[in-house]
Amino acid sequence: MSSAQLLFFLYSLPPYVHRIYIGGPLPQPMDKRRGLWKALMALALLTAGGALAQTTSNATQLPWTTGYPSAAVPTWLDTGSNAWMLTAATLVGLQSVPGLMLLYGGMTKRKYAINTMMMVLYAFAVVLIVWILAGYEFGFGPPLLKIGNYYILGTPMPAVTANATAGQAAVPAAQAYPNIVMATLIFFQFVFAAITPALIVGALIERMNFKAWMLFVPLWSLLVYSPVAFWLWGGGWLMQLGVVDFSGGYVIHVDAGIAAFIAAAMVGPRLIEERRLAPHNLTQVAAGLGLVWLGWNGFNGGDPYGSTVDAAIAVLATNVATAVATVVWMLLDTAYFGKPTLTGAAAGAVAGLVGITPAAGYVNMIGAIVIGAASSAAAWYSLNFFQLRYLKHIDDALGVFSDHAVPGIVGGILTGVFADPSITQYVFPGLTGALYGNPYQVLLQLLGAAVVVAYDAAVTFLILKLISKITPLRAPEADLKVGDKALHGEVAYDEFAFASQANNQGKQ
Repeated sequence: MSSAQLLFFLYSLPPYVHRIYIGGPLPQPMDKRRGLWKALMALALLTAGGALAQTTSNATQLPWTTGYPSAAVPTWLDTGSNAWMLTAATLVGLQSVPGLMLLYGGMTKRKYAINTMMMVLYAFAVVLIVWILAGYEFGFGPPLLKIGNYYILGTPMPAVTANATAGQAAVPAAQAYPNIVMATLIFFQFVFAAITPALIVGALIERMNFKAWMLFVPLWSLLVYSPVAFWLWGGGWLMQLGVVDFSGGYVIHVDAGIAAFIAAAMVGPRLIEERRLAPHNLTQVAAGLGLVWLGWNGFNGGDPYGSTVDAAIAVLATNVATAVATVVWMLLDTAYFGKPTLTGAAAGAVAGLVGITPAAGYVNMIGAIVIGAASSAAAWYSLNFFQLRYLKHIDDALGVFSDHAVPGIVGGILTGVFADPSITQYVFPGLTGALYGNPYQVLLQLLGAAVVVAYDAAVTFLILKLISKITPLRAPEADLKVGDKALHGEVAYDEFAFASQANNQGKQ
């Protein structure tokens, strides 16, 4: 309290208080010093008023943000949610770089390790450029094409100005306005867009022409990923019909799995002597799997677009389903092949992560357990029997179709069964699955899967057909016999430190 405020307070006390506690009365208004006391009272009032005005001015900012310009922390911004979304986006980014680089790089033969990791790295980098220049607004911006009341396509335009990145996040066609920064949402959605073509790499390792890959990724991201994202997340027609995909079972994993299958068929198989799974570094695979698994906390935990109750539920459901899926795959391997393997366990974990992705924020833990088990079993059967028995002429090297498209479809359909209104109230009030009285949701989920499969297959085929007119889809056989040294001019392991590489280059 200032001295003037203290004087004002003392003068306001009744006379008996002055006598008892101060030892005598303060001068009264009739005193000859009345003018002095009026001046002191006026000063006290001005000081108090100034303090009040300062308090009122600061009220527009939270106490812990007053060290920043007021424009830097606007009243609409939920700083906690914005911080979580940036963290979640970083976790998802780490799933690709270095997560998939390690996972896929370890699963390939030693002589292709650089080529495999380079394909993932290139996809991650080039998608961000496409995303900023056109992809984000194509998937999440205002609608460009409308048929009746249904939005068909977003508007492919750059998101590069301050107006496009500094304001409150908005997905206008979906009527979603989360309390985070637009740049945060753009980056969060980018890491999803980046990992999708990176997943396709697993089907094409050990033979695709890198120049063809460099053309394929930006075209596919813009013409396949962004439209499907708009339909299911950006407020497009499938979303308007009621099809749901919490975090990308359809948009990411069905997209990637179907494109991988089509691309594997069109690029052709690996060298005949190399058509076998021969991981060169399972320790590297384990490290990559860990980044992918725990990075999925950001993958599914970020999709409520904030630090909410549903974000926590989604993270827990994700890990429960993945744990169940991992154990189920190991049990199936043991029952049929006599022993579990690390490569099998990794495939089971990924199948569980994929299966729970369309459902994570909509189901309770019972639903998560069922989805994890069903996704793992379906992917295991597809990889070990369906693909090998009926599709063996299509060389999907790491089983991307079985480990992504299959559990993505299974999880998406089961979302229509297990969507629990006691859970969905936190993120999508009114969404109800067949188990809770709405069997129609299952039909909607089937429709969504069919549309994504058909569109993805057709456009992927057309893109690759176009590229094949420009450059071969497959690397020259002479380069494949050598591997990374011929493809990129470098090798993953120094042949002097690892002498066996020089001897094994031709064998692998």
